[in-house]
Amino acid sequence: MTSDYLSSRDAQSWVPDRPCGGRAAAIERTRQRMQVTDQWHDSQLLGRRGPIGCVALEITQRCNLDCTLCYLSESSEAVKDLPIEVVFRRIDLIAETYGPGTNVQITGGDPTLRDRRELVAICRRLVARRLKPALFINGIRADRALLTELAAAGLVDVAFHVDMTQQRPGYASEAALNSVREDYIERARGLGIAVVFNTTVFAGNLDDIPALARFFADHADVVGLASLQPHAGVGRGVEDGPSDNISADAVVAAVEAGLGCSLAVGAIQAGHARCNRSGAVLVAGGAAVPLVGEPNFAAAMIAASGAFHPDRRDLVRALREIIVWAARRPQLWPGVAAWGIGRLWALRRGLGPGRFRIRKLFILRPRFHGR
Repeated sequence: MTSDYLSSRDAQSWVPDRPCGGRAAAIERTRQRMQVTDQWHDSQLLGRRGPIGCVALEITQRCNLDCTLCYLSESSEAVKDLPIEVVFRRIDLIAETYGPGTNVQITGGDPTLRDRRELVAICRRLVARRLKPALFINGIRADRALLTELAAAGLVDVAFHVDMTQQRPGYASEAALNSVREDYIERARGLGIAVVFNTTVFAGNLDDIPALARFFADHADVVGLASLQPHAGVGRGVEDGPSDNISADAVVAAVEAGLGCSLAVGAIQAGHARCNRSGAVLVAGGAAVPLVGEPNFAAAMIAASGAFHPDRRDLVRALREIIVWAARRPQLWPGVAAWGIGRLWALRRGLGPGRFRIRKLFILRPRFHGR
């Protein structure tokens, strides 16, 4: 498994991008890197839609949990928070380097341990620079009032980390933790924020992943993405060895067993396959089917859509933008029609009377890093 990770020498030799020529030039640099690493193909999003998948903006290393496999070190609590002015400068640098539309993860530690006014101000600064803020938290301090305030400030996504590595008192299994997940779902329901759940997969919960995947599918009316991340040998996870020998393939297999369908991993790719393997499904009436059953169709849509990014926070506006975009590309209509009919047919058992609604896109991302 060691070949799946950067060596210490690789990590030390890496340097961040610097502003150079605007967003178009940044996308071109990314495309070249995808080509050099043999990751450039018809289904590759990175280097087409943007220069980077996301940027992590760490605003604190303090946390109110003590996860056994945390990617931070045991001494992280001693690190002081960056002054808000420094955080703002980093936001400006992200905007200058990668351009508008870049996804930025407000992360830590747990960002909700920062002053509430500062957290809201950080979100507003990101929006002012035309970036897309996502909040990565354990959820303990994220009550409905805070999420409402952040939604008003322009927050796009909230990612809740919930799993057995956190040793939350009174929860002896992933199934028991579903009550925590349900509480968090209700806190965010109806706020216009996309809800994500992060799960560290390790030897102690691998057998629970099929049932957990089904839980996420059953709550796909609110949960838009589930990120399942095999334990990596970083931070506090070093002592237990890299990944507990759990591969991304094992996670994919467990998820597929829970959903009862293929994830069609690889039909759509965003970045290096060793870091991020994605699968998307549609859910209706308990049935789940892969979003894309034909890789050639996915490749054609990716090539045609380019940098097209509908506004996910405004569903009406997004639908209008999609309709206008599609109306101008009649060459895609036959393929889209065939895809739509195929998905409806595959979901037919879940589309009975009283449950016709197809729930929104649901994605699972087995990753190899420790976040």
